[in-house]
Amino acid sequence: MSADRPKLFLSDNSASVHPAIWEALRRADEADTPYDGDAVSTGLDERMGEVFGCEVAVLWVATGTAANCLALATMVQPHGGVVCHEEAHIEMDEGGAPGFYLHGAKLLTVPGEGAKLAVADVAARLDAIRDDVHQVQPHALSVTQASEYGRVYRPEELMALGELARTRGLGFHVDGARFANAVAHLDCEPIDAVGAAQALSFGFVKNGGMTAEAIVFFDTGLADVARYRRKRAGHLQSKGRFLAAQIMAMLEDDIWLANAHHANAAAQEIAGACGNRLLHPVEANEIFVTTTQEERDAIRRQGFDFYDWGRDAARFVTAWNTRDEDARGLAKAIANL
Repeated sequence: MSADRPKLFLSDNSASVHPAIWEALRRADEADTPYDGDAVSTGLDERMGEVFGCEVAVLWVATGTAANCLALATMVQPHGGVVCHEEAHIEMDEGGAPGFYLHGAKLLTVPGEGAKLAVADVAARLDAIRDDVHQVQPHALSVTQASEYGRVYRPEELMALGELARTRGLGFHVDGARFANAVAHLDCEPIDAVGAAQALSFGFVKNGGMTAEAIVFFDTGLADVARYRRKRAGHLQSKGRFLAAQIMAMLEDDIWLANAHHANAAAQEIAGACGNRLLHPVEANEIFVTTTQEERDAIRRQGFDFYDWGRDAARFVTAWNTRDEDARGLAKAIANL
């Protein structure tokens, strides 16, 4: 292997595709029913139901943005709003897609440490909204598991937020772009990392997938609405078996969970060298570290690639295929600053 091989900590989106995905795509390359009528697509409900231990309905889509927005569109009317963290992905990194898919519905943002929502803060935001036609009324609550800073909601936190949503008549959605990493950190049953959510955007691309994400509906009636919205949004692919095959491959032998364990372990290796430089506890596969520009330049000169996080910090993201020697090397580079 070349000595100057890339040592990527930019994003888990930079990672290569897991070999099981390529095998699954080859197996799926046979004539079958188009759209979502193929054998693999129709088997996703049962297989995902086994993962969560309950009845679910699963729709595949091509991107996490579409997964989040199509799920929320089943809960939110155009005149309503979605309560979310002020740094949630749907607020900061989806280019206005929620407003587009939800036909103008508004995001109602709430602050919170570690990009996590607390019940008291959400309740205060809801209490401040007058119940009249002059203000946007909340229709849904969306949380990110793990959060934008790699923080993980505990089962009791999710249950409390879900109870608040239920008592306030709100839908409850979980953006699970790094859901696998959250489950691996919690070492719990997958259903416990969802709480009482009606829908989960189950991320696979960041976890070794290629071009397929899953919307898991625990309120299966919402899936009937989402199917029409998926078609209207241009996400009903005619050869959907290739998306379904990717998801199914990741579920087999719990590859999704094994990949997350590896990424989390690599993150812990790096975090152990950061000391008081850590901006947030490392609970998934993201590490945020206080650094100067000169220190970041020094790390890059050693072959590591990552993102600056503002003027005074760096973000490092590990992946399912992060090499052990690279994680150790980055840890050493940070320790030596």
